[in-house]
Amino acid sequence: MMTNLFSTFDPSTSMNYSMNWMSTFMIMIMFPYSYWIMSSRYSKMINLIYMTLHKEFKTLLMKSEGLTLMMTSIFMFIMMNNLMGLLPYIFTSSSHLIFSLTLSIPLWMSIMMFGWIKKTQHMFSHLIPVGTPGMLMPFMVCIETISNIIRPGSLAVRLSANMIAGHLLMSLLGNNTTSNETATIIVMMLMTIQIMLMLFETAVAVIQAYVFSILTTLYSSEVN
Repeated sequence: MMTNLFSTFDPSTSMNYSMNWMSTFMIMIMFPYSYWIMSSRYSKMINLIYMTLHKEFKTLLMKSEGLTLMMTSIFMFIMMNNLMGLLPYIFTSSSHLIFSLTLSIPLWMSIMMFGWIKKTQHMFSHLIPVGTPGMLMPFMVCIETISNIIRPGSLAVRLSANMIAGHLLMSLLGNNTTSNETATIIVMMLMTIQIMLMLFETAVAVIQAYVFSILTTLYSSEVN
């Protein structure tokens, strides 16, 4: 009787169906992945970028910190598209207005609709800067209205123009190296210039993504 009673705790019995040893490892499966793997340098770099942008956007968006996640996501999306365009034989989608306008117009429209519906008086106050003389108030309203309307266009053109300018220059220099009459010294000089332009375009790809996201954040901070 005692043998049968304690035989249930014997791991050697019914090995095919026993969970005696498996239950020891089941709890380990429930641990988060951070306890099992180390973060790579790539993930650490991405997290550093996210946290840095979050702190910077949070200072601009004091009353609506939830927008920082959207702005950082826009930054990463544009930056990845810009960097992918630097690879050979890859189309740069951010160099076309259809890409940048699709991003800027919905963001600007949503910000304006929220501001004029929820905070109408606050939006009217932005049309006339502080200290404007009475004679210039009608002109300032027209100027501020026009500058507000062209904001999505300026965001789109700034991104597309800066991305396509460097690619055009690199393609023009690259076409000169294909001719047979080009001297070896000139080819080496053009290759050096191409490498410098490649590094410059890498910096431009990151800077333009930052400029687009920070300007969108500044435009949305005016509504708060």
